Amino acid sequence: MKIAILGTRGIPNHHGGFEQFAEFFSVYLAKNNHDVYVYNSSSHPYQDKLYKGVNIIHCNDPEDKVGTVGQFIYDLNCILDSRKRNFDILLQLGYTSNSIWGKLLPKSSIVITNMDGLEWKRAKYSKPVQRFLKYAEKRAIKTSNYLVSDSIGIQEYLKKEHKVESNYIAYGATVFKDPQISVLKEYNLEPYAYNMLIARLEPENNIEIILDGVVLANNKTPFLVVGKHNANKFGNYLKNKFKDTNIIFTGGIYNLKHLNNLRYYSNLYFHGHSVGGTNPSLLEAMASNALLIAHNNTFNKSILTNNAFYFKNKIQVKNYIETVNKLEHQIKLENCFNTIKTEFSWELINKKYLNYFNECYCKHNQRT
Repeated sequence: MKIAILGTRGIPNHHGGFEQFAEFFSVYLAKNNHDVYVYNSSSHPYQDKLYKGVNIIHCNDPEDKVGTVGQFIYDLNCILDSRKRNFDILLQLGYTSNSIWGKLLPKSSIVITNMDGLEWKRAKYSKPVQRFLKYAEKRAIKTSNYLVSDSIGIQEYLKKEHKVESNYIAYGATVFKDPQISVLKEYNLEPYAYNMLIARLEPENNIEIILDGVVLANNKTPFLVVGKHNANKFGNYLKNKFKDTNIIFTGGIYNLKHLNNLRYYSNLYFHGHSVGGTNPSLLEAMASNALLIAHNNTFNKSILTNNAFYFKNKIQVKNYIETVNKLEHQIKLENCFNTIKTEFSWELINKKYLNYFNECYCKHNQRT
């Protein structure tokens, strides 16, 4: 098949979860002899036209000049270009800024959209933006031939709210098997003597609740906050609120070897995400032998089941920090690790997507 992936800033990944998936899946497709194209932002640091067998199409992206509106222009440019290429399948990752151009999608291509999370619930957005995102969600559903949900919670939401079916395919992760304790020296840390979180510093990730609990705890173990704290007002607010405490704001860390080792040697790993589907950082923590203290919601519990502790308030966070020792919960760690291998490995996720593509392709051709 001739397949294109749009809706990301491009590959190789220099941004986030969808970009990571686009990189892994497109390379997998190319290795399986499909003709694969990924749309890249013109400002992406990788400027070649081929990446590990994947064709790269650079489209003009003015976001660095005009701000958020540039995302809409970039998506429009990608969609207009796709009309000229006769793709069998177009995989859209997300809908936030591309769904308004849905009517321009090529009619000859099968459009499959990964519906991402509940974007309109994110607290960082104003009420008008939230209303727009609800509208964009409806437009994406209407202009797609098939839908993918990356969590059971999103699948159930789409069925209940929009009366539409979607195929559940989660995100993936790679198990981490090569811990190197020397990495900790760069952060002045000792193994199992610190707690941490990795997240975008946004309100819906419950970071303030977690950090309030950290400060309340009698145990003053160092607590790492990994994420760009200068990227938005909320990040700066958190850094100012929790200065002169045992909380260490490291900023963004993009060295995967460092991230894996930090997770592996942490005592407790807090995951506060509460909006959206299967969060990539959750699976990566499970794959890195982290003991998870997760926000108590459907999305997290559907993945972790009984293999984590759950919190909803700062008092619960405080209590976990004071009482839970990772080394006493090996069964939870082993279960999470095995779950990644048996349910969320990239090989398995890639196969599920390709099988679904084949299924959609056959259905579509039968109808036409």
